[in-house]
Amino acid sequence: MSAFAMGPALLFCPADRPERYAKAAERADAVILDCEDAVAPDAKDSAREALAASRLDPATTIVRINPLGTADADADLAALAGTDYRTVMVAKAEDPAALAALAARGYAVIALCETAAGVVAAGEIAAVDGVVALMWGAEDLVASMGGTASRDARGQYRAVVQHARATVHLAAAARGKASVDAVHLDITDEAGLAEAAADAAALGFVATACIHPSQVAVIRRAYAPTPDQRVWAERVLAAAEHERGVFRLDGQMVDEPVLRHARAVLARGEGAAGTERV
Repeated sequence: MSAFAMGPALLFCPADRPERYAKAAERADAVILDCEDAVAPDAKDSAREALAASRLDPATTIVRINPLGTADADADLAALAGTDYRTVMVAKAEDPAALAALAARGYAVIALCETAAGVVAAGEIAAVDGVVALMWGAEDLVASMGGTASRDARGQYRAVVQHARATVHLAAAARGKASVDAVHLDITDEAGLAEAAADAAALGFVATACIHPSQVAVIRRAYAPTPDQRVWAERVLAAAEHERGVFRLDGQMVDEPVLRHARAVLARGEGAAGTERV
């Protein structure tokens, strides 16, 4: 199963907390076992030991490794080699050639573009065979530029952060690759997460990553079409079966882009089917 077929809610789980693995996998559409930022430097080895001993479903398990070219990444991949997990999220991805080399080893790669260099290289990264999805990240991006805050006083992403999100998403879409939206760090802000996830779904992101199980249901609801949206999409597509070219429905023009929107709505519904477990 590819990253874009896993479902809309991808839940990070620290790799040094194996007691949480099964619960995280049960609660979310896919679990991201995190060997990078969620693990303190002195716990990296124990995280790799736990990873190597784990037996989650490879079809819905992603492993986030440290940046390629580092000793930590090499150690992560050595631990990963003894498992059945083959979907790897690469932290701070910047080098298309390094990602291609990793993909050549049989891994499906999710490139996490979370530095200025990574965002600028997003188009080249998306072109790499074996890169199945791109994700972006706000906090590391701002830190890579010497900044201190991704959001302004109103709680909104600053313009350069919004630009990075759009750049990564467009780069992925241009190559037919999936896009994963960034985490919402404020666990208590359910309304903010719902708004962000609904926006991501409307723009064509296939999933939103999250950091707490309570965020899973919010994301699933945001990605699932509303009953009204589903009825509209079904009516539009049903009407199109008896029309040729552009036609009117309920006073509105329906052409091929509108038909694609309708198909996308129903596809989102299929993607959310069976994901309402909590």
